[in-house]
Amino acid sequence: MTATRVTIHDEIAAIGRDEWNAVAGEDHPFLSHEFLLAAEQTGCVSENTGWLPCHLALRDDDGRLRAALPLYEKHDSWGEFVFDWAWANAYERAGLNYYPKLVSAVPFTPATSRRLLLRDSADTEAANTLIRAAIDLARQRDCSSLHILFPAAQEVATLQELGLKIRKDCQFHWHNRGYSDFEDFLNSFSSKKRKKVRRDRRHVVEAGIRFRRLTGEDLTPEVWRDIYPLISQTFMRRGSMPYFNLAFFEQISSSIPDKILVILAEVSDEVIAAAVFFVGKDTLYGRYWGSTGHYNSLHFETCYYQGIDYCIEHGLSTFEPGTQGEHKISRGFLPATTYSAHWLAQAAFFDAIGTYVAEEARHVDRYMDAVDEHSPYRKDTP
Repeated sequence: MTATRVTIHDEIAAIGRDEWNAVAGEDHPFLSHEFLLAAEQTGCVSENTGWLPCHLALRDDDGRLRAALPLYEKHDSWGEFVFDWAWANAYERAGLNYYPKLVSAVPFTPATSRRLLLRDSADTEAANTLIRAAIDLARQRDCSSLHILFPAAQEVATLQELGLKIRKDCQFHWHNRGYSDFEDFLNSFSSKKRKKVRRDRRHVVEAGIRFRRLTGEDLTPEVWRDIYPLISQTFMRRGSMPYFNLAFFEQISSSIPDKILVILAEVSDEVIAAAVFFVGKDTLYGRYWGSTGHYNSLHFETCYYQGIDYCIEHGLSTFEPGTQGEHKISRGFLPATTYSAHWLAQAAFFDAIGTYVAEEARHVDRYMDAVDEHSPYRKDTP
């Protein structure tokens, strides 16, 4: 089967929802047409926020969408979570422009999922065509580079074969080992670590805090107007504005209501904290959180333990609570490798980056081995 052409689209709306979702699949809510459309239509993804869409679509002779690549032109590195500021500084010192660059990612979302959206997962010709087209576009737009952020592990070999340099990093993920309930999960811990988690949970109970889950039709615009100020405060305390605005959450609650979970923490019917999650086919993704003040262990309970409870109850295999945070290890989250892939137009810099990421990968491997030694699980846990 031979594709006739690759087209470039400056808005996701130019590609049909059903045909995009047919190649994106249903496993990852962030890849859905609805999620990406809401980000663009509400202004979260735009020239003003540094994300200019230039999505690639590969079609067969009959016009059927064969493959796609979510793609953006970037003029900074904000909201990517794969840090290349040092690379940009090196370009500047050399008198070269690092920006603009092309980035294939889900904006503001450090979650692993496919980037090469193929109707047939074995279609290596389509995958190769998309990457070559992205590199050609980078050259045409005088971009310094192409970056594929958080691709699925099964895509890494293909990207490497196409000449991109592979960069490794790690997050901390929880895996469901067939637990019947939270207590069964805790029984896999060493005695000391088990007591620590129970103490965390006891602090919350003794404070009179109760939890409520909201999904689907529960997430009305009125509810979001109560929740949004809480999660906004977390960003503002760190000196930045929220990546996604209130209109975005209202829109996706209408378009993909079954993919969103909000957990509210309440005292005497007053909401004191909220955590926002997204629900995939097999994975729960923790994304945003905020509270009205400091409560002992409330963050751990709302963002981690409540999520684990949800995964066990609903048979989800993995919980990805977001980036960073070694404090997650003692709560049952173990190091998991994440990847990115990079092509640079300047040959000398490309070679230097190749050397850098190879050494960095060895450091990441050593780090993951070291933190894994602090696993809370009993040594006899399978």
